[in-house]
Amino acid sequence: MTSCPPPSTSDPAEAESAEQADPVKRAEQARAVCLRLLTVRARTRAELTEQLSKRGYPDEISGAVLNRLAEVGLIDDADFAEQWVRSRRINAGKGKRALAAELRTKGVDDEVISAALADIDAGAERQRAEELVRAKLRRDRLAEGDDPKITRRLVAMLTRRGYQQGMAFDVVTAELAAERDRRRV
Repeated sequence: MTSCPPPSTSDPAEAESAEQADPVKRAEQARAVCLRLLTVRARTRAELTEQLSKRGYPDEISGAVLNRLAEVGLIDDADFAEQWVRSRRINAGKGKRALAAELRTKGVDDEVISAALADIDAGAERQRAEELVRAKLRRDRLAEGDDPKITRRLVAMLTRRGYQQGMAFDVVTAELAAERDRRRV
């Protein structure tokens, strides 16, 4: 006697076609993916769109899910940009140029980037650069004749963090002279 197995949904092709046939179920899955990603950290709309696209969700479903998440306030690129700028300035000491580049890679619009960076004026940026250089100089040993090497290294550090090279050179020169004076006393 041969037995006939019951119809199975374990066949991947059948399961995939069943999921695609039910857009409500696919939308719920897309929403779950977004919520899981948002529990780790805040994300931009572009980042979530990319993640959903990678997972094979159609644009109509992705758009509807992301619009709903934006309506309830879970996706807000302007808020994301402000938090990103505040955090990266404090924790990583980034300058305006580097912050703008980072936000662009996250898919934030240029208008939103400009608004997020509007609070950072040249004085505040210079002050943050001075703090970074001062902290670095206090940890370093300063031997006689090392000034060109130290200057080069510190200017490179600031430019990598997005500060303008001219301002970085001025800050390093002033802070190096002040540190030398402080150590003489």
